[in-house]
Amino acid sequence: MSDYLERESKWDIDERFAFPAFDDVYQGVRVAESTTDLTSTYFDTDDHDLLAHGLSLRQRVGGDDSGWQLKVPAEGGRTEIRSELSDAIPDDISELTRGVRLGKQLAVVATIHTRRDRYRLLTPEGDLIAEVADDHVHADVPSDHDEAVVWREAEVEAGPAGNDLSVVTDRLVSAGAKESAHSSKLERTLGVPKTRSSGPLDDYLDKQIDIVFAGDVGLRRRLDPIHDTRVAIRRLRSTLRVFGKLLDADAVGDLDTELKWFGSELGRVRDCQVQRKRFAAAIAELDPKLVVGPIARELDDELLTRQTHARSDVADVMDSPRYLAILAKLQHWTTSPPMPDTVTPKSLRKRARRAARKADDRLETALLGDSDDALHRARKAAKRARYAGELIGKKKRVKHYKKIQRVLGDHQDSVVARQTLFDVATTASGLTNTFTLGVLYTREGRTAARTRAAF
Repeated sequence: MSDYLERESKWDIDERFAFPAFDDVYQGVRVAESTTDLTSTYFDTDDHDLLAHGLSLRQRVGGDDSGWQLKVPAEGGRTEIRSELSDAIPDDISELTRGVRLGKQLAVVATIHTRRDRYRLLTPEGDLIAEVADDHVHADVPSDHDEAVVWREAEVEAGPAGNDLSVVTDRLVSAGAKESAHSSKLERTLGVPKTRSSGPLDDYLDKQIDIVFAGDVGLRRRLDPIHDTRVAIRRLRSTLRVFGKLLDADAVGDLDTELKWFGSELGRVRDCQVQRKRFAAAIAELDPKLVVGPIARELDDELLTRQTHARSDVADVMDSPRYLAILAKLQHWTTSPPMPDTVTPKSLRKRARRAARKADDRLETALLGDSDDALHRARKAAKRARYAGELIGKKKRVKHYKKIQRVLGDHQDSVVARQTLFDVATTASGLTNTFTLGVLYTREGRTAARTRAAF
């Protein structure tokens, strides 16, 4: 497989539209014209689960990019993952969609034929700035016995040498093109899923669900979206805790417990990542006389081994029915939110204020005592207050509890670091000397004391 970032825009044009000239939009630009015929067969589940999360899978024949193409949302565009042309969906491509499609089978949902007139804008050196396409489209849906959908559209796709293409799109607009309401030909063929009335609570849940599904694809691609996915899970769980009285208890069920389970699996990986960086930086700051033997390498090797095992466990978990059931419930919420239509801004503000009061009470209790656990509980309550503030748009409240969360997070990091150091020193084999681990342990204790004072 290979992938690249696709940056394109789509424009509605009719049969009378006349393409403008592009041979003067950039200094020294050269325009190469050609015509090609493309046939794209799109695959999805019967419920269009891929399309619901902005993914598309197609087998393309024709042009210079024949093969299998999976497009996934990415910052600044979409990542197109390619595999060679074959009769069946490649296993590696299919596996990337397993979570988003909830383990369901993929089948043909549309066949789209395109006659494309291409205008390739090249630099004097021959590098591609942009490709402007004049597409005459003929789309068929297997389950639809009506006439095929036919339309004409323009596409502008950035090439490796293309950055700001506004001069190109401005010329299309001046000629009468209008920006398309559809992000893809498949979306236009099948129709955009019906929107439903929504509010702050609904929107907040949807945003976190989108991040979880994006994280699923990223994890299956062997990328590292663990932090973002964990934060989305925390926000979901926090929302269930703070605003639970406003939700349908039957629809929510045991989702909080299940999200906690998967979040903890991701946490085992993330903790190793954080501690490896933390200890490497700490050892680099020590007096060299206190660094005995190859402890930096040995400690990192031990944590990397644990991280690798934890990452393998996550991969196994993601193929389990239990995990797919979590995604299925989250997917169901995107069309059938777990709340009545009577959630009011007043009720949201009331629950958010209660979360803030609870956080303040936990903070006061932690200050009066001398317990790491109490500080940790205060930190989690501050997170819930912060996330509730995000949901209702209280920026000052968010800033306030974010600051508290950051200070208590530093304290919790030192607690976890000491636990890790003790565990490595007492259980890991192959360490030539544990003296430096003791030095680090003492150092982390001082850090914990400083963060408590800051709190």
